[in-house]
Amino acid sequence: MSQGKSKRPTLSGIIAALWGITGLLLLLGFAVWRLGGNTLDAFQMPLNPVHWLVFVVFLVFMAYSEGYKGFQIKFSPRFAARVRFLSRGATPVLLVLAPLFCMGYFGATKNRVIATFALTAMIVVFILSFQFMPQPWRGLLDAGVVVGLLWGMVSTVLFCLKAFTDDVFHWDAELSDALQ
Repeated sequence: MSQGKSKRPTLSGIIAALWGITGLLLLLGFAVWRLGGNTLDAFQMPLNPVHWLVFVVFLVFMAYSEGYKGFQIKFSPRFAARVRFLSRGATPVLLVLAPLFCMGYFGATKNRVIATFALTAMIVVFILSFQFMPQPWRGLLDAGVVVGLLWGMVSTVLFCLKAFTDDVFHWDAELSDALQ
């Protein structure tokens, strides 16, 4: 299925695209909800100036590195390009697995798939290591992650809207040769 075969969205493609977007937003939203609880718990404790300094520095760091650089500059445009590709016709497999396809777990270039799995492994390691941190540290650091994820959710939605409303959407979907 080539991006050039159909320039107009199809019904199956629109369903796959919406499922891809919804699946990602549910995943990120669940993480925000879980981590947000830890953050609220941290603010129930007495905080000293070092806590506040770590909170502010990590919040800014995560907004920039995860929100801006990770999502807005890299992930969100590519995700939206893959959503746009899906909207023009999706096979039954792509329809069912649309969130995973849009995130780059398959149907992508070899380097993209490797990077996606490596990033996922790194995130899992961070999640597991943060679980051993005592409060308020865990909640203060989780606040930065929440800001990054919220930034990512907003930037992804905005890029997806752009992918559906712009006649020309020039971001690379990093599709495998089999899909081009």
